[in-house]
Amino acid sequence: MPDDKYSAALKLIDEAHAQDPKKIEVNGKEQPYELHYSQKMSSYLEKRSPNAPDTLRLAIRAQHFRRWEIPRDSYPMTKIGYHAWRTYLKKRQADMASHICLDCGYSEDDAKRVAHLIRKEDLKKDEDTQTLEDVACLVFLDDQFEEFEQQHDEDKIVKILQKTWGKMSGRGHELALEIPMSERCKSLVGKALAGG
Repeated sequence: MPDDKYSAALKLIDEAHAQDPKKIEVNGKEQPYELHYSQKMSSYLEKRSPNAPDTLRLAIRAQHFRRWEIPRDSYPMTKIGYHAWRTYLKKRQADMASHICLDCGYSEDDAKRVAHLIRKEDLKKDEDTQTLEDVACLVFLDDQFEEFEQQHDEDKIVKILQKTWGKMSGRGHELALEIPMSERCKSLVGKALAGG
């Protein structure tokens, strides 16, 4: 059973997500996008690692913490600009989430661990960081891929899918292949896995 500090931290994270001005419709109800996204992240974590520690659960939930406050177009619309934006976001989100952990009674080590995970440090070496990456990739494939693939040409989509697949673990791949997709999306995934 989650303890009080976990529940308190989760509540603060979700209250921030609920302020996202971008809304989407989920099962006929309007919901702030980042609240929806973070709940999807937690739901995939349950499938990927049901016994995950609090630090990973909180990092997963806060992975996009207050992301809407720094829009993509606040950085140059180039590849370098995109990477600079992502790097800044990871650091900012990690710092804010670690402060929430401290305020809710977590130790400095636990708060640092949450920040470490949100920054995705030691990917491929740190099992929890790998789990977070798997979960982020699964949510992309389940929740964003269909809309994303309509905005880009096929070659670009196949390359992005190959890159996404390369970031994931074997367990991540298994879960990805269980995601219900349109025939078009399935065929793009098939192409990517067959080498383009």
